[in-house]
Amino acid sequence: MFALVRRAWRYLVFALSGRLSELSDPRVQIEQAVQEARERHRVLTQRAASVIGNEHELELRLTRATEETDRLQENARQAVLLAEGSRAAGEEAKARSYEESARAFASRLVAAEDSLRDTRLMYERARQASDQARAAVDTNAAALQRTLAERMRLLSQLDQAEMQEQLNRAMGELSGLGPAGETPTLGEVRERIDKRYARALGEAELTTGSVEARMLEVERATLDVEGAARLEDIRRGLGLGREEGPEDQPTGRS
Repeated sequence: MFALVRRAWRYLVFALSGRLSELSDPRVQIEQAVQEARERHRVLTQRAASVIGNEHELELRLTRATEETDRLQENARQAVLLAEGSRAAGEEAKARSYEESARAFASRLVAAEDSLRDTRLMYERARQASDQARAAVDTNAAALQRTLAERMRLLSQLDQAEMQEQLNRAMGELSGLGPAGETPTLGEVRERIDKRYARALGEAELTTGSVEARMLEVERATLDVEGAARLEDIRRGLGLGREEGPEDQPTGRS
């Protein structure tokens, strides 16, 4: 439940900061998934460390309780031996004093043994919990490694997809199938040139067939005839007259 609330809050932060477009970015989603996996592993590791730390603490307490029990048992045994020795020596008062000490040690020994049993039981439970925590950390660590490996695979696949998309766009532009942009394709330029050339041919055809064009052609023919006659006059004036051949005869164009 907490993870869902945290994820919803992160998405809300993205929305408020104007980064909604990043939510659909596969790279951002991959990094978010990896970050969450790492965060889960960190929290699990901290909890496991607390459980294992409790095991070590109980182990120290168990060691101290065992040492205390052994010490009380040894003191009680020693007090009994001293009481028996004093009684054998005829020192009854001293023997009773040692017996009282032995009973006091025995009472403490009973309490210490009860505490030792409780501590040993808690330690066994803590040890089982520690084993489970270690196994959980190992399992989650393996899952995190798989997540990191999957991250690398997905990023590599994403790079390949982006490269393929760029190649598709480039090939589409070269083949004239790409989307229209600011720069026209060669096919579009060729189409525009063809249209201009066709329009120019049409205008030339109309201009050539007009009355004005025919009148201009007649005027040019007349000027050609007059120019040829004038050149012949100049030749005769220079005494360079020559017999006219068929090729010298001006021809008019209608």
